[in-house]
Amino acid sequence: FPASSNTTPAVFFLTGVPGLEAMHRWISIPFSTAFAIALVGNGALLYVIKTEPSLHKPMFYFLSMLAVTDLALSLTTMPKMLGIFWFNAHAIPFQACLAQMFFLHSFSIVELAVLLAMAFDRYVAVCHPLRYSSVLSSSLVVKIGLLAVLRASGLMLPLPFLLRRLPYCRSPVIPHCYCEHMVVVKLACADTRLNNIYGIFVTFFIVGLDVLSIGCSYLRILRTVMSLASREEKMKAFGTCLAHICAILVFYTPA
Repeated sequence: FPASSNTTPAVFFLTGVPGLEAMHRWISIPFSTAFAIALVGNGALLYVIKTEPSLHKPMFYFLSMLAVTDLALSLTTMPKMLGIFWFNAHAIPFQACLAQMFFLHSFSIVELAVLLAMAFDRYVAVCHPLRYSSVLSSSLVVKIGLLAVLRASGLMLPLPFLLRRLPYCRSPVIPHCYCEHMVVVKLACADTRLNNIYGIFVTFFIVGLDVLSIGCSYLRILRTVMSLASREEKMKAFGTCLAHICAILVFYTPA
């Protein structure tokens, strides 16, 4: 395959779904349907939140961030995947592969941060309802959103540079539908311990810290809910958290 003097490949080749290459046209049907639903659903959600003044609240601002992040994740991976399924467009330039990997992991980390922010929103709403408006101001919501983007970008920025320094003398075939850090690392023919350590550190630091924080928020929420006097009050408090809990399970369980 084409390579420069430092054995950096000009292109990688994405196989799609390994072992099911003959069924790619059929596999594309649920993927393309889900992609269309993601575009239409998240787009409609953003439109409704923007045009309805009664929804201009912190909870819905966080929901907007979640919708934008989901759109970005879909657009990062799905066009190339559908190109593989429909047109056998397996080749992806090395630089494009690194860019896709950066945005994929960055937006995934942003989504984790938004889910954590939504847990904080529910914690304040249930445990400190009288202080909700003063604590979760519009400026704080904007700062949380910017911090989520900066955290994700800062943590993922070293990955492309760590991968560019490696020589790639093995097969340029990636057994996947998109470029992801560890599958690219496996193609290198050099010591990849630094990449492995950094990848594990980011995973445990981000996932571990965020899951622990979300868990602590809901433990406090549960303790507050159980102290409420009436069953109706408990059900109302649980109801405000149910949608967010479902979103967390939908995101974390497949991951």
